Amino acid sequence: MEREKILVTSALPYANGKIHLGHLSGAYLPADIYVRYNRLKGNDIIYVCGSDEHGVPITITADQEGITPQDVIDRYHEQNKAAFEKFGMSFDIYSRTSLPIHHETAKEFFLSYHGRDLLNENKSMHFYDEKATMFLPDRYVEGTCPRCGNEEARSDECENCGALYEPEELLKPKSKITGDSPILKETSHWYFPLGDYQERLENYLQDVNEKYGWKDNVLQQCKSWFKDGLKDRAVTRDLDWGVKVPLDSAIGKVLYVWFEAVLGYISATKELSIQRGNPEMWKDYWQNKDTKYVAFIGKDNIVFHTIIFPSMLMAWNDGNENQYILPQNVPANEFLNFEGKKFSKSRGWGIDVDEFLDLFPADLLRYTLAANLPENKDTDFYWKEFQAKTNGELADIFGNFVNRTFIFAHKHFEGKVPARSKLEKIDEDMLNTISGFPKSVGEYLERYKVKDGLFEMMNLARAGNKYFNDSEPWVLLKTDKERCGTIINICLQTIYTLAEIFSPVLPETSEKIFGMLNSKITDWDSCAKDNLPVGHQLNMAQILFTKIEDKDIEPQINKIGVPEGEPEVVSDEITIDDFAKVQLKIAEVLAAENIKKSEKLLKLQLRVGNEERQVIAGIAQSYEPSELIGKKVIIVANLKKAKLFGNESQGMVLAVEGVDGKLRVIEANSSVESGSIVR
Repeated sequence: MEREKILVTSALPYANGKIHLGHLSGAYLPADIYVRYNRLKGNDIIYVCGSDEHGVPITITADQEGITPQDVIDRYHEQNKAAFEKFGMSFDIYSRTSLPIHHETAKEFFLSYHGRDLLNENKSMHFYDEKATMFLPDRYVEGTCPRCGNEEARSDECENCGALYEPEELLKPKSKITGDSPILKETSHWYFPLGDYQERLENYLQDVNEKYGWKDNVLQQCKSWFKDGLKDRAVTRDLDWGVKVPLDSAIGKVLYVWFEAVLGYISATKELSIQRGNPEMWKDYWQNKDTKYVAFIGKDNIVFHTIIFPSMLMAWNDGNENQYILPQNVPANEFLNFEGKKFSKSRGWGIDVDEFLDLFPADLLRYTLAANLPENKDTDFYWKEFQAKTNGELADIFGNFVNRTFIFAHKHFEGKVPARSKLEKIDEDMLNTISGFPKSVGEYLERYKVKDGLFEMMNLARAGNKYFNDSEPWVLLKTDKERCGTIINICLQTIYTLAEIFSPVLPETSEKIFGMLNSKITDWDSCAKDNLPVGHQLNMAQILFTKIEDKDIEPQINKIGVPEGEPEVVSDEITIDDFAKVQLKIAEVLAAENIKKSEKLLKLQLRVGNEERQVIAGIAQSYEPSELIGKKVIIVANLKKAKLFGNESQGMVLAVEGVDGKLRVIEANSSVESGSIVR
């Protein structure tokens, strides 16, 4: 089979904070599993990543700590690189955007555009701190959102409601540098004509989706941007920290981080080429039409990798002979939350990777995260689920099968692979089962369905345990040792296959099993064959997975409470008269849809007796819209009307929070008429 040439990138994390579990579930673990699988397939694949070191959050951290931005990025680059290594990430290179090779690459793109008059130089109004004598980037200004009233909005965007606006629209602006009210002052910047590429981008996305089947969450976000119409985007900003704009007239200006950060994938590959003694190697991946480029990201980076980066590559290709390839797929994941709430460094909510790995082995974390990846919707990490996955699946199913087989082989067959005698139907069925797993698991991984692939891997361990139990070798040992040897032979071959198909997810565990087998990993397609000859000497068994006791995780669970800065909710008592004011009614869901730019809200059309009304409900992370249609729910019918994200809400749907942290609507019996009063 011909080897595929594959280029894989993961989003460059900001070097201004530690990597947490949510980051791993978004852009890193799925990519690592995919890369490890393809290496075993024999494909020509490189995996590129590195630190994004020019964001404004880095300069803010430096200002707060009284150190330089270089100090900040040096600290977090090394910490995150070490955490990734401990977690088992198999990057071919983990580079940095502060390196000269990156600066030169970014400048080369800018000058290519500028030299062809592609960029528009426009004057616009930006906030300026007169006391600090500097223009203020968006994160250096805080004020009141003109849309929702959030008092912690940035100068151009509100993270609370998702609104985008011009700086002059921000209410009560304050400089984070001096605390003074900044003025609006004219400055000049270069803009990339993103709107000129909309039609080509839409055609590109349609083409790659038809050929390779992109994820719906990625396509929907792109469509919402296309619907609004793409607009010119500034590629420069007034700042000292970053890639200097390579023009004599651009003193005090740097390339905007959104523009240059994605080019870090290219500069990192150039650095890798130099490290391998072949400086031109990078072109064989980035400028080879036969290369398959896959970009793994979290959903907050979708637009940059499906619209902005492709448009930048198109713009380069329009004016240069050496043509860059565009992503063949961008399998973005949604968010992983922690115990029902979003990870938040500022509120002390969550756990960093290095902290976690000081407590438990990396493979245990890799397994639990892989089993619960937010592939299509947000998911949660729970300590109790981590314990249950480790004990109930890794230890009781996988580890138990390996351990009992090795103990039996050493005790009764001198620690050697016994011969097979005549096969019975149960043996043939098991051998046929083994033979199909590399293909079935591989098909899931090639379609970026890691959770399904992992479930399939564990199915082979389940099948091995069942075969062992149903064959009863401990009984046959007394009457037919030859038959017993056949069973142990097949169990050992099963373990060999398990060690290989699990290796993309559990690299340390698989390496340990191959050590026990006294054997080496083979190529993916051969791992279900007879890889252990009769008489092959086995090494002694090791405990693969140690069960997690309650006492091991109780200290972590006890840390969980209300996040810092989030007050405890105290319920005041009410009278029966107070409650009587609340009018509860049965409503039937007629239609449901997501609300643009909101992660949590769904817009519901309800029938309440003879009337129809619209209600906005914060249950988008618990339901797909189609799941709700036809349900009979309970609403607060006399709630004052409100506007959320520009949509009127005429009531409130009642829901309860489950143990998994998800909200579930309270459903009424289907026989109850809509409009009925709940008493």
